[in-house]
Amino acid sequence: MHLYNLTLQQATAITHAIAGNFSGSRQQEIIVSRGTRLELLRPDVQSGKVSTVIASDVFGSIRSLAAFRLTGGTKDYAIVGSDSGRIVILEYDPKTSSFVKVHQETYGKSGARRIVPGQYLAADPKGRSVMISAMEKTKLVYILNRDAAANLTISSPLEAHKNNSIIHHIVGLDVGFDNPMFAALEVDYSESDQDPTGEAFNNAEKMLTYYELDLGLNHVVRKWSEPTDPRANMLVQVPGGQLASSERYDGPSGVLVCCEDHIIYRHLDAPQHRVPIPRRRHPLSDPNRGLIITAAVMHKMKGAFFFLLQSEEGDLYKVTIEHDEQDVKALKIKYFDTVPVASGLCILKSGFLFVASEFGNHYLYQFQKLGDDDNEPEVSSTSYRGYGMAEPSIALPYAYFKPHALDNLTLVDEMESLCPILDSKVMNLLPNSDTPQIFAACGRGARSTFRTLRHGLDVEEVVSSDLPGIPNAVWTTKLKEDDPYDSYIILSFVNGTLVLCIGETIEEVQDTGFLSSAPTLAVQQIGADALLQVHPHGIRHVLSDRRVNEWRVPAGKTIVSATTNKRQVVVALSSAELVYFELDLDGQLNEYQDRKAMGSTVLALSIAEVPEGRQRTPYLAVGCEDQTVRIVSLDPESTLETISLQALTAPPSAICIADMLDAGINKTQPTTFVNIGLQNGVLLRTVLDPVNGQLTDTRTRFLGTRPIRLIRVLVQRNPGILALSSRSWLNYTFQNLMHFTPLIFENLDYAWSFSAELCPEGLIGISGSVLRIFQIPKLGTKLKQDAIPLSYTPRKFISHPHNGLFYLIEGDHRVMGEDAAAKALEKIRQQGGKLDEEELALPAELFGRPKAAAGTWASCIRIINPIDAKTVSVIPLDNNESAFSIAVVPFSAKGGELHLVVGTAQDTFLAPRSCTSGFLRTYRFTDDGQGLELLHKTETNDVPMAVLGFQGRLVAGVGKALRLYDMGKKKLLRKVENKTFASAIVSLQTQGSRILVGDMQESVSFAVYKAPENRLLVFADDTQARWTTAFTMVDYNTVVAGDRFGNVFVNRLDPKISEQVDDDPTGAGILHEKGVLAGAPHKTKMLAHFHVGDLVTSIHKVSLVAGGREVLLYTGLHGTIGILIPFVSKEDVDFISTLEQHMRTEQGSLVGRDHLSWRGYYVPVKAVVDGDLCETFARLPANKQSAIAGELDRTVGEVLKKLEQLRVTTSGF
Repeated sequence: MHLYNLTLQQATAITHAIAGNFSGSRQQEIIVSRGTRLELLRPDVQSGKVSTVIASDVFGSIRSLAAFRLTGGTKDYAIVGSDSGRIVILEYDPKTSSFVKVHQETYGKSGARRIVPGQYLAADPKGRSVMISAMEKTKLVYILNRDAAANLTISSPLEAHKNNSIIHHIVGLDVGFDNPMFAALEVDYSESDQDPTGEAFNNAEKMLTYYELDLGLNHVVRKWSEPTDPRANMLVQVPGGQLASSERYDGPSGVLVCCEDHIIYRHLDAPQHRVPIPRRRHPLSDPNRGLIITAAVMHKMKGAFFFLLQSEEGDLYKVTIEHDEQDVKALKIKYFDTVPVASGLCILKSGFLFVASEFGNHYLYQFQKLGDDDNEPEVSSTSYRGYGMAEPSIALPYAYFKPHALDNLTLVDEMESLCPILDSKVMNLLPNSDTPQIFAACGRGARSTFRTLRHGLDVEEVVSSDLPGIPNAVWTTKLKEDDPYDSYIILSFVNGTLVLCIGETIEEVQDTGFLSSAPTLAVQQIGADALLQVHPHGIRHVLSDRRVNEWRVPAGKTIVSATTNKRQVVVALSSAELVYFELDLDGQLNEYQDRKAMGSTVLALSIAEVPEGRQRTPYLAVGCEDQTVRIVSLDPESTLETISLQALTAPPSAICIADMLDAGINKTQPTTFVNIGLQNGVLLRTVLDPVNGQLTDTRTRFLGTRPIRLIRVLVQRNPGILALSSRSWLNYTFQNLMHFTPLIFENLDYAWSFSAELCPEGLIGISGSVLRIFQIPKLGTKLKQDAIPLSYTPRKFISHPHNGLFYLIEGDHRVMGEDAAAKALEKIRQQGGKLDEEELALPAELFGRPKAAAGTWASCIRIINPIDAKTVSVIPLDNNESAFSIAVVPFSAKGGELHLVVGTAQDTFLAPRSCTSGFLRTYRFTDDGQGLELLHKTETNDVPMAVLGFQGRLVAGVGKALRLYDMGKKKLLRKVENKTFASAIVSLQTQGSRILVGDMQESVSFAVYKAPENRLLVFADDTQARWTTAFTMVDYNTVVAGDRFGNVFVNRLDPKISEQVDDDPTGAGILHEKGVLAGAPHKTKMLAHFHVGDLVTSIHKVSLVAGGREVLLYTGLHGTIGILIPFVSKEDVDFISTLEQHMRTEQGSLVGRDHLSWRGYYVPVKAVVDGDLCETFARLPANKQSAIAGELDRTVGEVLKKLEQLRVTTSGF
């Protein structure tokens, strides 16, 4: 078995975000890390929309990111710390639109290790040096400089190590142009290691240490080290240093130390200032629970600066420092606004705040004001004795604030993110859909969602209006060549033509010079200011002064097809003749003297747009009924001569020639493509050689069941092609590569480009008798998401086998359920306590819920109708129970009636796992599955983490035991159990009498139920202990699983052993066999292994394309969706594996990680090819592409075609 791994949806979580002028222009961009890839985002200052400029896989894991700029420079560089054991400096090159590696310095082993630097990065604000540090002991400082040619140089590393110390955070100090300094939070553990009593551990001090880089002596010294608050977790740089122009200081320099409940300002030999972090006053929150800062950003303006700090609840605080030159007078903090908890905050100079959420969607906010003039209470260090540091070990009294809806910020853009995906299903449930949808349970807490993902581009409808009849075509046209917008919409009906004028409103006009009594075949704005209409009986050339020149068709013939551009017109007559017209320099249309007889009825014609600076386009494509397409010359030397011919498998229904950029074929200029749509719904795309007119590199694709129509359109200022069949598809260029994606929209019968003030880059289409104007906002998103909000974190969901509903369980730890919270509030009211009703009414999805004590749970069962995308009903769980597993079980004791079984547990603690009692709740379906009726609860002694229907009974993983239950009157009856499992059973699958058991720490085991003896026996397991998170059966003997460290592996049981076990009626043979390696008597064999770099949360065996082969689809915690495609032939395996080897040598990782060792992080890669690496072949320089293709004995086109075919035939993407 050989597999090909392809990522369909890259990870959507953001782990780090930095802002800067990376392209060297005035505009600021954001570089984000998504775990294993880097993206450059550019917020549009006018519209506030965030667009992705470039995204590139680094094939390594990014641990830290920092931006820096050399003194006096205008361009920012990005420094990346990763698991490659190398520091890498990247530059964004706008010309090639790619990240370029400027420096790569090796300093240690690869892998995310404790003492290998890469976990923390801190840059000197003046761009002179950078410190890269590990979790423990090791810190290295590099000096950055320019050489004579103004190129960036990097020194050899200087050590700032300290043995036996754990590092919590580092930051670069702002000291102006003095020697660069870095601050670190360190804990020395040497004494704690030696002391068995634990006293030294309790007394260990957290030190704030300054390291100075002496540029003169070229070494690093520990300058200053003082104990600080033991709960400190983060440092924030405070501006400082003298301005170059004047004697004034930018700020006091130093750091803000963020601790639990406090913020402390500290600097060398300066008095400390301490303020409490204001907190919410919620009656149900635990008053003794500490509050910490999890994200921070500092922003400098002319002559001032401020900080935004974010607490773990999501509240933003504005912190300011009053200072006189270098002396701090006061540290002040006040509540600012509440946004989702972020893993990174960036403030842009254009007045935006980018919030990279830890979970869920990412947001871009705009500052309305800076919160200076509101009546929010401000806490200052001057209102405490000794600036709040009189008794540093005693906490300051709490300060409180009242959270409110966004006031200082407004939301301008939202970037969808699936992170975290906790469970998924792949099914085709939506009506009129020929491909399955992916249903995913995403998110955490009150911001959780249930999302439906459909393959296709999201379409935003602007206008739709009904028409008097059913038109067969639509066009829009400008009146003059240099008009910014279209003026007319022309609709052609069976018996006439309607012209609409685009103004404030859209209304009918008469005196346009167009013939309204006949249908129209083509419309074109021709020359500088004339219009052209082709109708069955002739051509009307309407000049700007409304004079009309008309060319009439010879008697007894009609025009059956036409194609036009700004200077040329070709029409085909019913007598199978071609007539060619060209515009002369006086703006007159001249007919070429000869007409060309084609010998077969012409079904479709196409010419390209006139190239820039040329008189004409030299080629015409003609599709005839004899199933051929001919390329005919329009060159003056050889007019209307046939140059080349392509045979087809069916008569053509449409042809479209378009010049589009595809960097896989040509990096510098557009390639001319001839797209041929056939009457059987197949699209052919061939490349037209501009020199000799030959057709090469044909690729085919099935679009739908109706004959295809092709229309050339403009999409985001680039040419694209709309292909209309039983689905509408768009062929377009995005990030210089060609894509072909369906539109998620009503089926269109005809369409055209549309440009007006209200919709400058739109499209206009007709479906039936409805006219629709729409636009395609996001070309980068190929999966359209529709979300349903949930109350708590989703855990698992299953589908009903018959009625298409989903049953989802949700549960949140440390949150009170609605009933429990209402009772607690009622109790406070009865005791006469005052409650702030406004604060209680704040929506939980924006402000979160108050944290309760450990062991408190809020949970519910939700019934979802995915077709209407709404919740049918919610059944909350009471008594502090939380749901952990769910299954639909047909109990044979009840005649095969379906029941819903939910595994719950009461008062659960997570680590170590314990509960007062577990339960199996059995529900009956009422009202065709739209309601549930509780039959009974069966008590268990541990948490039931997995349940499944098995041969008319229920098999459950209760803690470490595997049990079989049958239906009883008062509860479920335990029939048999097996207690041989090592940790906890987390997942179950079954076929026949075989049960596959996924153990939390011990991989996947094969068990069998022998009914005659009522035995549940484990007969095979894995040789390797693996922390399984999800698995599914590929066939009766093969299982594919994902583990907690981002690996996917395939195990197979020897078919002989499988038969032997099935033939043993009582299981006596298994019982008496000797165990191997302290486990089951037989072991599975590993067939394939691959590191995907994201924690796998679900795996399915599905077919994504109608009639396509089955693939393994997996989802990852960070929002990754990928597929593993089985290779069909040995030739494919050899070809793609060899390509992968070449790509490994050519395409070095951006962070310097070795690709082979990255994909084999824990276990060497086996029998899996990295499709993401192979797909970057299209982005290689042309000379490298030809060299690799030469080594493979193929042309570059054949290699690209093979890769596209592998992707398209299995995933449709």
